[in-house]
Amino acid sequence: MLTKNSFTIRPDFLICLMLTLAVISVYWQVGSHEFISFDDSVYVTENRYVKAGLTRESMIWAFSFADKKGAYWQPLTWLSHMLDCELYGLNAGMHHRTNLLFHIANTILLFLVFGRITGELRKSAFVAALFALHPLNVDSVAWVAERKNLLSTFFWMLTIFAYVRYTESPSFIRYISVSLMFLSGLLAKPMIVTLPFVLLLLDHWPMGRFESLKSAALTSGIRSPTSVLLLEKLPLFMLSVISVSLSSSSLQHYENITVRGAPTDLRFANALVSYVGYIWKIICPRNLSVYYPYPEAIPLWQYTGGGLLLICVSILTLRTLKRMPCLATGWLWYLGTLVPVSGLIQTGLWPALADRWAYVPLIGIFVMMAWGIPEICKDREWRHAKTGLVIIAVMVLSILTVMTWFQVRYWKNNITLFEHALKVNPHNYVAHGHMGVALAAQEKTDEAIRHYTRILRSDPNDFKTLNNMGLALSDQGKPDEAIRYLSQALRLKPDYAKTLNNMGIVLAKQGKTEEAVHYFSEALKSDPDYAEPSYNMGNIFNNQGNINQAVEYYTRALRSSPYDAEIYNNLGIAMLRKKKINEAAACFQKALQNDPDNTEALGNLKMIMNSRKN
Repeated sequence: MLTKNSFTIRPDFLICLMLTLAVISVYWQVGSHEFISFDDSVYVTENRYVKAGLTRESMIWAFSFADKKGAYWQPLTWLSHMLDCELYGLNAGMHHRTNLLFHIANTILLFLVFGRITGELRKSAFVAALFALHPLNVDSVAWVAERKNLLSTFFWMLTIFAYVRYTESPSFIRYISVSLMFLSGLLAKPMIVTLPFVLLLLDHWPMGRFESLKSAALTSGIRSPTSVLLLEKLPLFMLSVISVSLSSSSLQHYENITVRGAPTDLRFANALVSYVGYIWKIICPRNLSVYYPYPEAIPLWQYTGGGLLLICVSILTLRTLKRMPCLATGWLWYLGTLVPVSGLIQTGLWPALADRWAYVPLIGIFVMMAWGIPEICKDREWRHAKTGLVIIAVMVLSILTVMTWFQVRYWKNNITLFEHALKVNPHNYVAHGHMGVALAAQEKTDEAIRHYTRILRSDPNDFKTLNNMGLALSDQGKPDEAIRYLSQALRLKPDYAKTLNNMGIVLAKQGKTEEAVHYFSEALKSDPDYAEPSYNMGNIFNNQGNINQAVEYYTRALRSSPYDAEIYNNLGIAMLRKKKINEAAACFQKALQNDPDNTEALGNLKMIMNSRKN
């Protein structure tokens, strides 16, 4: 018979519930956030394969080495974005909430993993809470394009969880599950290649496998623990090597690889400074930004001081290896997992450092704090240390929660995000560029031009900014100036599809139709998946009365941009001219489905409905 007190809630379940509610309270606001222009266009909004959802063609593309506009080989990440589009279309809030779900899952898995291997629920909960609520992790959650970070970390945690189960009762099946989880993580983002190294750290502490194997070696004469544990992880290291090889091969297809972008000595100096920089951002997470420009030079005192600090901390943790092994595990976790993004090898637009890169490495520092500080207090025999630490922990988490809530707000849209980035660093030219594009989209052309001008003063050969400036001047009704900037951009980058398309737009406005068609055609040769030149070609042929070709180009544009209401509306108009009333009505309905506020499509559809009544 059940008594009043027979129902109890397990502490680990209660902690998981509290962690989930804490994350939701801070991050639920992302449901009203928009896509941003920085990388979200590559990963979702301008990617025809992703927007098409889980089609056969899209899934083949995800696993291929076809040009993904600078993104390395990460098929599982592409499939994840495709699934979102399949379910939600281009509803930005739902894409953001998928990110939120992964962050919640990663937080809970982190707690469960350390709770299981240490038996310390409170300390494990503190580590998970720091991970869940630290402002430094906002980039990874509030940025749709960073799904790869969340997804790879999800499989990182599952790999460790599977590994713990394997060590508790070794079997071939359990080892296969470890390998499959790790492989899945590599397919999401190759940064997790360091995971086998982290498993070795966990073997030392808190799992104590080195000591148990050492004892077994003394009694049975088996090989040294180090060789046994290394051999055990050899298949995982091989997967890491294969992943690095595949990623390197995929990058050979991209034009923006910049391995020699910065001198070797500057890259090394920046790596030292950034290692210390992340630690400072843990302690004082202020002035966080979506992008930190790469330095032109680093003062001697900064990188020598950074190097000395790293050496000193490393020596200190190794000296306390036997007494406080948690410090060595946490510190080496931090150092090792940051290596792939240290900047010694660079690809694409490489920043000085990036908050999102610290998503997994910071766990090592959190472990040092959660286990190291109580050990130090115990050694000092401080009275009331436990009570004091609990109070401090609550205060720290409360402060971080408030800071994170405000940091998430900056990610609401392009304007709020890049406006904040420019407050952090007024010389952030990447932020100036995106801010200009965002203002131009709001028809604030004068303000956009001011941002473009500032970039071009620093770098007159920035072909993307020259392109944007040309488009802005065209919007201002200055075609001659626009053509001058676009021509300069094309001299620097003759095959840049956006500039070719914009040149066509300016010429079409001047009535130079043949020249415009030439540039639109060149844009499509450069990027066959680019929807806008196909749409513009359709408009020209529609206006000329060449309806069949107009329909052909509108249809081609929709293959690349299946949610564009304007294309559907114009295709519907072309269908009306072909007397295909049902097809036209379907196009107008599709336009309204994607944009309920499209008054032109609504008017066209009402016209068809009224004609049917009559």
